[in-house]
Amino acid sequence: MRVHVVSDVHGNVEGLARAVEGADAVFVLGDLIDFVDYADPTAGILGRVLGADVSREFGRVRRSGGPGELRAFAERAWAAIPDPAAVIAEAVDEQYARLFAVLPENTYAIPGNVDVPDRWPSVPRVTVPDGKVIEIGGLRVGFVGGVPLPDGFPPRPPGGPWRPHLLPAQEYCAAVDAITDIDVLCTHAPPEVPLLHYDRVTGRRELPGLGLRALIARERPRTALFGHVHQPLAQRARVGATECVNVGHFRRTGQAYVLRW
Repeated sequence: MRVHVVSDVHGNVEGLARAVEGADAVFVLGDLIDFVDYADPTAGILGRVLGADVSREFGRVRRSGGPGELRAFAERAWAAIPDPAAVIAEAVDEQYARLFAVLPENTYAIPGNVDVPDRWPSVPRVTVPDGKVIEIGGLRVGFVGGVPLPDGFPPRPPGGPWRPHLLPAQEYCAAVDAITDIDVLCTHAPPEVPLLHYDRVTGRRELPGLGLRALIARERPRTALFGHVHQPLAQRARVGATECVNVGHFRRTGQAYVLRW
């Protein structure tokens, strides 16, 4: 069995079409949408709709802004156009249509934090196993999408132009606790291992998957795969008997991680 695993696609349709070739199955571990392109401020939904200066400033505030500053900046920026929610929805739908069109049979996809799973198109050849365990090629594979907010941190209320897929801690942990008897674990967020959830370029700790380290210690899968952190301190680390692997920032590399058994 040869499975190609990608995460943090962020709109790289051409690379995705190439990366799925020759695979018996494809795992997509989230962040299909290119909302803010930190490498190219003219790209991404933010850059194309509001301009490169806004996109560039968004990146700066995200790196070094204080609590609440990023949300306030985004709200001011989107207030400059009429009906920003409709504009974003149209751009999101366009990206998803192009991305899902190149996904082959036996694709298993979970959302990341930069995804709007409610707007995913219905494509029969794509299974969305978020929060489930699926038997694939004789192995039991558990999937958990999204990223949890820190415990006690309220989710963003509905109604804004853009709402990232950040889940209440209790909801996320309940999904993690439901994953049992697995050979492989696939998530968007990394486990709570500092080497794996610290981004060495931005100099910040990205939100890890609450409860994943305990799940790995309890179930001892042979492999745990994830994305979310684009430039981790370490690409992989062992937690007990489990090899934990960041499958890479696909938007930049265009390379799938190949899992064989």
